[in-house]
Amino acid sequence: MAASEEHPTDLPECPGRAEGGELPRELRGWMLLLAATGAVEQRLHTLVKERLDISHDEFLVLCLLADHPEGLRMTRIAELLGRPKTRLTYQIACLQHAGLVTRGSVCGDKRGITVILTDKARDLLRETSCTLAATVREALSEVMGPTEVNALCGLLPDLAGGEAGGTEAGSAQEAGSEERAPETVQ
Repeated sequence: MAASEEHPTDLPECPGRAEGGELPRELRGWMLLLAATGAVEQRLHTLVKERLDISHDEFLVLCLLADHPEGLRMTRIAELLGRPKTRLTYQIACLQHAGLVTRGSVCGDKRGITVILTDKARDLLRETSCTLAATVREALSEVMGPTEVNALCGLLPDLAGGEAGGTEAGSAQEAGSEERAPETVQ
């Protein structure tokens, strides 16, 4: 994690800022978003396995279900995560075996299956969310400058509103301190 120790002026220029070249601004922005996503996923992949003892894909299912206390149909989870239904069935079985989700039938549809988080999963997510959110912030800061991270947070209402577990970045943004916000993402 040497990058978090470096001063922002020592880091390479943010790829999304590069002017000129062959790509239009939208494609440069898309490439920056892909780089940011890759950086976050690489960091979370290891951390999720260590802290939660589940795969990264299973973690994504838990995160999706965390925002839907009434649960979601398996077909909807597959659509939202872009996963084949057969692969999702295996992931849900693993999560159910670990006691993190329950499956139930959908009222009025014999073929429909709803998946709901257990209290064990909610507690696990609550215990680890601050560490995971800090990891996301650090990974983003490695590929984006403070201006881009703040812009991304502005596009994502939960991050901009500081609802990510009362993190320092959220608190600085709520207080309207533009000087403190970049410091928290380095």
